[in-house]
Amino acid sequence: MPVPFESFVPFAIISGMFLATATGIRYAQTKRNEGKAVRYSLDDWDRKMMVRDKQLTGTMRGQVDNPIAPPEFKVNSSWKVYESLRNDFA
Repeated sequence: MPVPFESFVPFAIISGMFLATATGIRYAQTKRNEGKAVRYSLDDWDRKMMVRDKQLTGTMRGQVDNPIAPPEFKVNSSWKVYESLRNDFA
């Protein structure tokens, strides 16, 4: 006749694996987002702001409070390429 506490060891192993997996996923998401919370339900505005932040700071989650953009911001936009392509095919 089995003893009821025999199932505690496999249960502890399975629970430990769930805990290790959840901790690993949380660590990877936090590392990918530079220590900030994961962004959910992104709309077009959020995506455009992420592209702008990437152009200003070099990272998708980086933000600056300087009201004047650095000089490099003038040449790292895709709008100049878009305008030249639009003018070539018009």
